Amino acid sequence: MKTLTTTLLLSLALAGVGAQAAGVEQAKSSAQVATELQQAKTSGQYTFGELDYPPALPQTTSLSSQQVQAELQQAKINGQYTFGELQYPPVAAASASVKSRADVQAELAQAKASGQYTFGELEYPPITR
Repeated sequence: MKTLTTTLLLSLALAGVGAQAAGVEQAKSSAQVATELQQAKTSGQYTFGELDYPPALPQTTSLSSQQVQAELQQAKINGQYTFGELQYPPVAAASASVKSRADVQAELAQAKASGQYTFGELEYPPITR
């Protein structure tokens, strides 16, 4: 019994030393860690605090400042850009419609007659004929 216990304790001790030696081989020096940290800061991959999350990735673009301003102006005209909470959600600019009010009312009456238009929860889903 003593032999079995001694053998078991020796094997566990050797296994622990082997695991510890494997961990030492993979450890980095403080100089290596400092170098990696500096590289991460330089490339924009390292941030500190909640305000910098998620980290901003460096953007590479071929657009000039004038092209960006023109795209912004076009987005404002199209109703795709808003600023502030009062303009959310953005409302698309109304396009000129070629249909008259009478045409729209006739289409609605036709949709109601064919069962394509319903109102309220009791008629959902619409029954198609």
